[in-house]
Amino acid sequence: MDAKQHSHCGEACEADPRKETERRRDENLRHIRRVIAVMSGKGGVGKSTIAASLALGLARRGLKAGLLDVDFHGPSVPTLLGLVGQRALSDGETLQPFEVEPALRVMSLGLLLGGGDEAVIWRGPMKIGVIDQLLGEVAWGDLDVLVVDCPPGTGDEPLSIAQVIPMAEVVMVGTPQEVAMADVRKAVAFCRKLDLMLLGLVETMGTVPCPHCSRDVPLFRAAAGTRPPDIPLLAEIPFDPDLQAACDEGRLADFLASDGPAARRLLDLAGQIAGGATPQKAPEQAASANTNQGDSHMRYAIPTADGLLSAHFGHADQFTFVDVKDGAIQNIQTVKPPPHAPGVLPAWCKEHGVDIVIAGGMGSRAQSLFAEQGIQTIVGAPSEPADGLVRKHLAGTLATGTNVCDH
Repeated sequence: MDAKQHSHCGEACEADPRKETERRRDENLRHIRRVIAVMSGKGGVGKSTIAASLALGLARRGLKAGLLDVDFHGPSVPTLLGLVGQRALSDGETLQPFEVEPALRVMSLGLLLGGGDEAVIWRGPMKIGVIDQLLGEVAWGDLDVLVVDCPPGTGDEPLSIAQVIPMAEVVMVGTPQEVAMADVRKAVAFCRKLDLMLLGLVETMGTVPCPHCSRDVPLFRAAAGTRPPDIPLLAEIPFDPDLQAACDEGRLADFLASDGPAARRLLDLAGQIAGGATPQKAPEQAASANTNQGDSHMRYAIPTADGLLSAHFGHADQFTFVDVKDGAIQNIQTVKPPPHAPGVLPAWCKEHGVDIVIAGGMGSRAQSLFAEQGIQTIVGAPSEPADGLVRKHLAGTLATGTNVCDH
């Protein structure tokens, strides 16, 4: 065989293993019903904690769940789940994921490396190949949902996930400070350019419980308009010293079994995702999709007082319904809501065909209840006329600020 023939043979020999890995990857993905990618614009915002808590919460709701950690340069999942020092096993053909709980299978690069402090020094193509291997050569089996802990930013790993799993749904994570939210907004733009579905934002470490009265005390000086517009706020997770200690000590699973506020909010988040929180695209994308279906009707509900958005969502004396068809406002009506009680308004809005609620503030529990009804919530909106808020939302220019609700 001459050198030229050997060169071609070498290329074919190198290509075959990659093709086999890609075939196994695609076969595995056919047995996974949903993929939730947890992303953030920058590191240190609690993304891995959210991803691991979400996977644990979904498993405890009876779903067959998987957790894949592709944060190669900082794989935190083994630490969070008490797996430091463990090594993944192989049967010669497939890697066996760790069964942390009966319904949760876990795999991380940290379970394949030689030492806990070993650095990963890889270029993009190497990372992409390893992602294919972790998806294709791990024995995931049949899963209801696979949670993927992505590294911060918009580099090779999130891009690979987007290209390999175009139907992945994204949960974005960030702290309520401009330096973090600026990167979150860029990550949201990244998702929209790749046509990924955005479930919403989880805001972390914005408050800390007061040791004397247990009320939430803000940690950051709020900046108006920092959150990315037009994606729902799924949850606000406070900074909790007990949660931090549990993560460092590998006791996250035990922490979620406690009855503290942070544990409840993390499990409520899993409940929203398990209930099929509606993936959100940009308003112009949603309008285009509705037009293609021949039915672009949407109904907005805004709590109002004297014609302007009322900051007191749960105690508003009236709601303004704004009906939109083909991207234009068709009808505006003011209605009296039922008496305030937990869970009443979400059910009432569902009965009246509401698709989107715009509010100045709303508690995390209320947001969870609306999500369970399939209704998108937008909080932090300014006190302006209802029709003007809807027009801004449709145009993608509605700037949202701080959630004025403190419970």
